[in-house]
Amino acid sequence: MYRIGEGFDLHRLEAGRRLRIGCVDVPAPFGSVAHSDGDVLAHAIVDALLGAIGEGDIGRHFSPDDPKWKGADSRVFLSEAARRVAARGGRIANIDSTVILEAPRLAPHVPSMRAELASALGCEPTAVSVKAKSAEGVGTVGEGAAVEARAVVLVWLPEPR
Repeated sequence: MYRIGEGFDLHRLEAGRRLRIGCVDVPAPFGSVAHSDGDVLAHAIVDALLGAIGEGDIGRHFSPDDPKWKGADSRVFLSEAARRVAARGGRIANIDSTVILEAPRLAPHVPSMRAELASALGCEPTAVSVKAKSAEGVGTVGEGAAVEARAVVLVWLPEPR
């Protein structure tokens, strides 16, 4: 049977921080304000995967209150979410994701993001779609004060017995 999961993440942006999206460092004079590495796309995908298998969200498994996760690489979160899918006998069939950010342009980084995400998840890059959009000047993201990501995943799981 197939299960769908949906994820969303939003991070405030601040000068002098690292901008990491889809396991790729994107050159910018600002970055995400977050407890871990602030990878908004990885976090949305983790939420979607955990949701598809009924295991809550990223905060339940990697609490921002736990100092263990301070500055953590989101690859750890992605790998653990994929491990949880596999532990149920499942596999990731497809990931469709969108990052919304005014600047910088992300299109040149999308192929690397797809490859890095697929590597962390143990799936084929063809199973990972990353789209980059701007907010056309609307809202907090459009004003350049935040970055947003959305993800939908399709996970195959064996029929329950």
